[in-house]
Order: sequence, then structure tokens, then C-alpha cells
Amino acid sequence: MEKKKQLLLTIVSQEKQLLSVKVESITAPASQGEVTILPDHISMFTRLDPGILIYRIGDEEHSFVVSNGFLDVHEGSSATVIFDTATAARDISLVKAQQAIEAAKETMSQTTDRRELLMAEASLKQAMLEIKIAQKTRRSSI
Repeated sequence: MEKKKQLLLTIVSQEKQLLSVKVESITAPASQGEVTILPDHISMFTRLDPGILIYRIGDEEHSFVVSNGFLDVHEGSSATVIFDTATAARDISLVKAQQAIEAAKETMSQTTDRRELLMAEASLKQAMLEIKIAQKTRRSSI
């Protein structure tokens, strides 16, 4: 039986390396639309938008909720993903995400500072993505 080709996926946040594992595919929210990377993909470097990064190991699908970042593919043998923040689906807390949404909404309704408003909007989007992926993950594991 022929062994499936894999590539090494490394996910790094500002704080630390979150993951380094061999995978069959990576699907990421690129700035020009969703991109899927398979073994033997050409080298590329692209900006990533906030969204859901999915990677597959065998028949299992795993995911991270991610902020802005970059994807660097090295001749189809490895891929490095660098994000400001990334949260594994299994680590998402629905309660914390809901609290983040409420806090962001409150800040957005009270601030006139453009920087604070932009940060609150980014926080709101991140928390909403976390809730979406947590609900999807919990449904599929039932």
C-alpha cells in the first residue's frame, strides 16, 4: 500500500509555536480567497485574513480560528503559518467568546477613538469566528 504524501505544517503565533505536524492538506483564508495547499504545491508566500484554518491528518479534520497572518509554502514539503493570534478549535471557550463579543460591542458603542473602534471590531470578528467554529466542532463530534 502506497503511503500518502504529507507536508510539515508549522503554526506560530506572536507568543509561541502552536503546532508542528505532518498533514495531508491545509486550507487557509488567504487575502484573495480561500487557498488549499497539498504536498508538492509550488512555493508561495501570501497574506492571510482572519478566519478558519483547517488542516487534515488522515481522515481527521482539525481547525484554528486565526487573525491576520502570513502563509509561507516551501516547495510543497512544508508550510509555515504566522498569526498575531490563533486558537485551536478544541481550546475555544464559548463563554469567553461571548464575553469578548459583549465587551467589544460595549466599547464600540462608547468610544469615539478610531484606534479603539478598529481594535474592538477586530475583537468582535475574532470572537464571532470562535463561536462559529466551536459550534461546528461540537456538532460534528456528537
